[in-house]
Amino acid sequence: MLAKRIIPCLDIKDGQTVKGVKFENLRHAGDPVELAAAYARQGADELVFLDIAATQEGRSTFVSLVRSIAQVLDIPFTVGGGIRSVAEVGALLQAGADKVSVNSAALRRPELLDELSAAFGSQCVVLAVDGQPDAAGEWWAYLNGGRIPTTQRVLDWVREATDRGAGEILFTSMAHDGTKSGFANDITQQVSTAVSVPVIASGGAGTMQHFADVFNIGKADAALAASVFHFGEIPIPSLKNYLNEHGIPVRK
Repeated sequence: MLAKRIIPCLDIKDGQTVKGVKFENLRHAGDPVELAAAYARQGADELVFLDIAATQEGRSTFVSLVRSIAQVLDIPFTVGGGIRSVAEVGALLQAGADKVSVNSAALRRPELLDELSAAFGSQCVVLAVDGQPDAAGEWWAYLNGGRIPTTQRVLDWVREATDRGAGEILFTSMAHDGTKSGFANDITQQVSTAVSVPVIASGGAGTMQHFADVFNIGKADAALAASVFHFGEIPIPSLKNYLNEHGIPVRK
């Protein structure tokens, strides 16, 4: 079994790291450059940077901040937020990103995934999906940081996206985000089964057992979290020791 990855996420608004619950009620969580450096020292496997206001504000991701963060990292670095074109991805990669995460722009124009994978390779293209279930339990994808519902079913969308060249899926359950009640293991398992690329689970981490569950039950390849890391509730070295003791392979 391949080693499972632990990935802190920096949600950025106005140049600062923030964290909320179910994408709302944001609070300040620290300086992004300082947090990034700390996570690299602690043994995080990768880091994700999401400019959560870029799409809503109709602008590109802050390239200068990406460059500053990249300079303190020696681990893979994924950047997302407001990405709409091959040129924007090129600028982010030049600034130090290893991968890019696209969400709303790909939902609006799926051909973007074909273009990015052709230009930079599938290994560089992460499809981010913000999903939420309806009353019948069907999961749907949302636009603009979870603000706008669509008529695109999550499972249909991840299949199409990987066919178009997405090399990884970052799936966030909006209903679980920031609740610390555990990941959405059932839908994560369905997404993992539906595609042949790695799946990163996001939304709901509150305990070390939650991480074990999303790997064992959700079949995720990586688990992403924010507040439990930002506020020191779960130290990454302790989490990796816990997972290792429970038979889940992780990088030391």
